[in-house]
Amino acid sequence: MPIIEAKPAKPVSRRTLLLAGGGSAAALVTGGVAATALITDQSPPKAGSPAGVFDIAAASRLLSPTPLHEVSGPQALAFDDTRGHLYTLQGIPGGVRLAGESRPRSSSQRRLHGDMCVSRLSRSGELLAHMYLRGFGHGISLGIEPSGAQVELWVESRADPRTGYGRSVARVPFRDRTVLDSSAPSVRHHSPLPGSHTVHPALDLSGRRVLVSHWTGRQHRYAVYPMDDFLAGRYRPSHTVLDTVRRKGEPLQGCALHGDFIYQLTGNPYTDEDGDNPPSAGGNTYLSAIALRTGKPAGRRRVTVAPTLPFREPEGLAVRLTPRPALCMGFSTKARGRRELSVYGFAG
Repeated sequence: MPIIEAKPAKPVSRRTLLLAGGGSAAALVTGGVAATALITDQSPPKAGSPAGVFDIAAASRLLSPTPLHEVSGPQALAFDDTRGHLYTLQGIPGGVRLAGESRPRSSSQRRLHGDMCVSRLSRSGELLAHMYLRGFGHGISLGIEPSGAQVELWVESRADPRTGYGRSVARVPFRDRTVLDSSAPSVRHHSPLPGSHTVHPALDLSGRRVLVSHWTGRQHRYAVYPMDDFLAGRYRPSHTVLDTVRRKGEPLQGCALHGDFIYQLTGNPYTDEDGDNPPSAGGNTYLSAIALRTGKPAGRRRVTVAPTLPFREPEGLAVRLTPRPALCMGFSTKARGRRELSVYGFAG
């Protein structure tokens, strides 16, 4: 349930909580301190106000299992709300030979080099276009920025050859059926957090903000920047937040920014019944939230939707803004000879 710190001397806003799971109010105890979880006012947020509540118990399927351009599993997703398109990132499988390559590369070579495929889908799942990003990163998150007649991709860049994860952020145009190298002179790399690793961005277009997830040593952190300042190279964050929600051993599978909250997705794929995450247990996928202004946990809910999906690995988190805000997550599912993407949305 959502949690707020008990502060009797200060009234609690009815719009400061999120990740509801049904009901109207509940009392709970955290670390011996009584707190109150309010589930109220699910109307769309006003500008500058907190995001309100996303009801994790009431999911709608936005996309049934759908193939992407490559046969590998999805990693991240984001929406172009102006055109009704869905964009995804996925790793490039072994055996693919791209333009300028003398021979196909293995999947491990692709992974460590940070090679990714971007697919553009209609909301019904029709594959409309694709492009390749070579040397950029793993693809934990993705930002989509409509810009006139084209779309700008916000992605991690400058993949670390030791891990395959990005060390910087790049904003590059989506161009169908092309291959773009991270080392290309046209690619500008933003490095707002020198020394950080596993860097990846997400966008809040309604507030024109950039969320940068990153690690400093063994600590996972977030930084939020005004978009115009970020693009101008003025890397002064409006907020910096330490991730105190993700639990030990949970892989981060996506992040998003909306209103006054950072959202994150964690979890693993199903194992066999004798493994540690069997289908009969319902999976270990969790959505959680962090209050941007205080850095405190603002909610954590287990995701129980679609328990019969094969493999069911959580992959990708984004906020779709129209027709009303919805927190959307993806599942990578197994199909014959490939992985596919399913998407579910939780209304605000």
